[in-house]
Amino acid sequence: MRRIAILLVLVLAGCAGPRSTQMTASEGRALIASYLPASLADKEGWAADIYTPMAVLEIPLTPDNICAILSVTEQESGFKADPPVPNLGKIAWAEIQKRREKAGIPEMVVEAALGVRSKTGATYRERIESAKTERQLSDVFEEMIDRVPLGRTFFADQNPVRTGGPMQVSVAFAVAHAKAKRYPYQVVESVRDEVFTRRGGMYFGIAHLLDYPASYDRYLYRYADYNAGHYASRNAAFQQALATMTGRKITLDGDLVLFGQSHAGETATAARSLAGELGMDAAQIRRDLEQGKNREFEQTALYRKVFELADRRGGKPVARAVVPTIDLQSAKITRPLTTAWFADRVVARHRQCLARQGKVAETGMPPFPS
Repeated sequence: MRRIAILLVLVLAGCAGPRSTQMTASEGRALIASYLPASLADKEGWAADIYTPMAVLEIPLTPDNICAILSVTEQESGFKADPPVPNLGKIAWAEIQKRREKAGIPEMVVEAALGVRSKTGATYRERIESAKTERQLSDVFEEMIDRVPLGRTFFADQNPVRTGGPMQVSVAFAVAHAKAKRYPYQVVESVRDEVFTRRGGMYFGIAHLLDYPASYDRYLYRYADYNAGHYASRNAAFQQALATMTGRKITLDGDLVLFGQSHAGETATAARSLAGELGMDAAQIRRDLEQGKNREFEQTALYRKVFELADRRGGKPVARAVVPTIDLQSAKITRPLTTAWFADRVVARHRQCLARQGKVAETGMPPFPS
């Protein structure tokens, strides 16, 4: 009887112990809403469209992760699901002219094609001229590719509108991610169309920002990667280590291989100059450099040996992450901007976001993904 009594006490004590700290969905959405700008309309809707991808992708619901998402969204669109783009018609015409010249098509032929009535009753020219957002322009190009032979000649089934939505995420990334992981919403038309919605744009934007493993100790580098591509900051640090070891000039852009080029780039040339010290030949160096878009690059012999040499020469560990040196190029950009500018702006917004709840940014990254 005494043993039974003790067991009963232990069971009751366990029942009376601390409750699980895991948040419910409603609590999670409420937490996200508390960090949204006070003036933002439909805070509940935004919170729901942020909570769902965080839950599906198993991204920890921490203040820093929430503010990382909100800061990129604010920087990219000011919390607009399909943000307007100044001079979009002019940008579109410049793209059409560039493609016309490349294809060698007479201007009068293009003018005739653009004068065709579209599904809406308006001509393609009228719709292009009246487009105010990337979604509107993307819809025009999609219809031209589908219905007008000249559209297929121009665009080769590649819509020139490459980014969209509240986080201005890459359509190509969204399509690839949806193939790798199940998209949690019903696709009405296409993944491209989903990118231009709030729910789809937030899902794929959050995935691009946080749903990949990286060894960074600061959000700064994820923000740089968001702008320049996954692992660009890690690769720029590798390029910097190579430059230090060889004394060669290397652009720290995070691109390790010039795919489709007959000549070796700066990074490959510098690495080959260390072939003797690395104990690797040109083919082995090329093989490892081609892993630069993946986490696995850090496990290659080239990566390990270059950093071992650089650490030894410097007498201490050299940086494993560096913000890439990239001048941003886009028809939408009207002044000189860089990846560093983008990353620094988002870091500043991150601090402002945390300050709404009286919190201070953590010095390190959360314990995911390692």
